Amino acid sequence: MRKLFKYNILYRSTIIIWLAVKFIIKIYYFNFNNKIWDRKTVQKWDNMLYHMAVEYRKKAERLGGVLIKLGQFLSTRTDFLPEVFIKELDGLVDRVPPMPYETALSSIEKEWGTTIYEPLADIGDSAIASASIGDVYRGTLKDGTPVAIKVRRHRIEEVFHKDFIALRIVFWILKVFTAFGKKADLNSLYKELVHVMNRELDYEQELEFGEYFSDRYKDNEDIHIPTYYNHLCTEKVLVMEWVDGAKITDTLFMQQHHINIEKTTKNLFDHYIDQFLNPGKFHADPHAGNILIKKDGTIAIIDFGMVGEIKKEDTEQFKLLVQGFIIDNYDIVLSALDKMNFILPNADRKKLKKVIKETVDMYSDGSLKNIDSKVMSQLNEDISLIVKDQPIQLPANYAYLLRAVSIVVGILFTIYPEMDVKKWAIPKIKKWFGRRSIVESVTRQYVKNLTEPIEAYPRALLNFLENGVKDRKWDKEKHHVQMKHQFYLLVEVLSFMMILTGAATTIWGFSIETNGMAVIGLVLAGIFLFLLNLVFINHYRMIRSRK
Repeated sequence: MRKLFKYNILYRSTIIIWLAVKFIIKIYYFNFNNKIWDRKTVQKWDNMLYHMAVEYRKKAERLGGVLIKLGQFLSTRTDFLPEVFIKELDGLVDRVPPMPYETALSSIEKEWGTTIYEPLADIGDSAIASASIGDVYRGTLKDGTPVAIKVRRHRIEEVFHKDFIALRIVFWILKVFTAFGKKADLNSLYKELVHVMNRELDYEQELEFGEYFSDRYKDNEDIHIPTYYNHLCTEKVLVMEWVDGAKITDTLFMQQHHINIEKTTKNLFDHYIDQFLNPGKFHADPHAGNILIKKDGTIAIIDFGMVGEIKKEDTEQFKLLVQGFIIDNYDIVLSALDKMNFILPNADRKKLKKVIKETVDMYSDGSLKNIDSKVMSQLNEDISLIVKDQPIQLPANYAYLLRAVSIVVGILFTIYPEMDVKKWAIPKIKKWFGRRSIVESVTRQYVKNLTEPIEAYPRALLNFLENGVKDRKWDKEKHHVQMKHQFYLLVEVLSFMMILTGAATTIWGFSIETNGMAVIGLVLAGIFLFLLNLVFINHYRMIRSRK
């Protein structure tokens, strides 16, 4: 039955929208029943989020389409989702079952316009890898060259575009009925999401990315980018060189083939820090399955489905950001974040400045003298906490960049735990920064020291006149009332929709002379009519009490 509805827009939309609404109701209900957030409450909260994440993952695996890519996309958004949710979603794409073998072969032949054995001598009878958008098969060309053949899933574009409609409704619900929707720029997030997914559907775009990296690193003997067979590549099929090797984290393989692990780690570090610091495209999905180590010690990057871009102006703003931290001038920091589109329009910049300064001060006492994986993990958590709590929203490219950096750092420490990050990074950062920029930073420091005392008095007076005394208790109570108002509004809308559904069911039941169906519709309409009146009365009383 489920297979019959797999491509039905009403069936898919109902599951996606109801899943979102159910999660929202659970969160509201939890907040109403837990006023004090002690350790026990936090444990209950994490447990609820874990079960929600598991439910989402199972639904995504069964339904496929946008839910899987959305899970992958959201696993990059530490500014939106808690860690417990991200961990469950992070490996979602690895659990996707392959499409039927006959369907894959049929799709390949349709794209090539000929039988599969015209260019190929043979092809494997099962997929060696399967993801949300496509499956990968091993094949052999007529001349005996082994190749990897990546084929897009049957009707996946149709499924995605149907799911986009449901996703649009979900984002509207989040925007209207949740505090999160008031904070985040959901319209931009939706556009980013649709853009990223549409780009990943186009294998010709992935081919272009692969050739870009091949050209960029053609002179690097330590890095290998597979060759693509352009005459066999289409919008739905990619054919590339087959790469023999093990996952980059397989240190036993390296030992067996006498590969220098420290040198390999340094080569990987240099490869990715070049992408993360300099303008150009960067590999946004550098997990261990996409990075192989060959028997000769060469590192091979094999998948460019997810690619981000750092523009020249982004690099300049990032340098200003670093300068702001160096000279302890957080106005420069906020200005750079603003120009990089990190800060939302409703941000309290004074509060944000204070939070960033306090976080930096925590690490200025020597915590970063001995950088290891634990320190990096803690720093990442602290940055994520600032992003979640403050009106900051990462543009898609920066979200991908932070995720890529996090993954690469994890891989590097897995391969070589004794890695000295500072020793390897400082020369690269100095070269990236440039001597002139460092001189400018020192100059700014002197200017700041001279002018800050003069500026402090009028600024303090202005803040006093504008802000007055803030009542924190009032802000907290106001936020709680706003949440209750949004919850009542959500239940009222849902109840009204269920009343209409019940009425429609009753009319339909009478029209086809099915009294049982008509009775069910009447009962449904009656229950939700009662609920609507009950909620409306409580909502009205709450509004009256606030006047």
